[in-house]
Amino acid sequence: MYADTGTDAETVRRILQNTGDTWAVVGLSNNESRTAYGVAAVLQRFGKRIVPVHPKAERVHGEEGYASLADIPFPVDVVDVFVNSELAGAVADEAVEVGAKAVWFQLGVIDDAAYERTRAAGLDMVMDHCPAIEIPLLDR
Repeated sequence: MYADTGTDAETVRRILQNTGDTWAVVGLSNNESRTAYGVAAVLQRFGKRIVPVHPKAERVHGEEGYASLADIPFPVDVVDVFVNSELAGAVADEAVEVGAKAVWFQLGVIDDAAYERTRAAGLDMVMDHCPAIEIPLLDR
């Protein structure tokens, strides 16, 4: 099932262009060697407001951090997930609970059951893709 799940170009484009500009980045900390740090910087360069979500609740790239999605005191549009596949489903479920519009699982993050639950709840979802790779391609 995964080969066709959450990877279509239309969904990628819709999330990046039309779903909103507030992106909660789950797993984002001040560790500059982690992929989430660089991806969040790219999202900011393309006009997205990033919201760091990490147990340390650190301020990253000038934005206040929160320990969980439930701690964020304002709506988020997209939840970008940088945790391993075993933990990602719980994050997707929390994204549904907090009213996010879309969930984006990063490269290597795959959970077909979470995809099905999230889509059934009415959210767009992408798995195993990176917005920092996709967003510069939108103008092509």
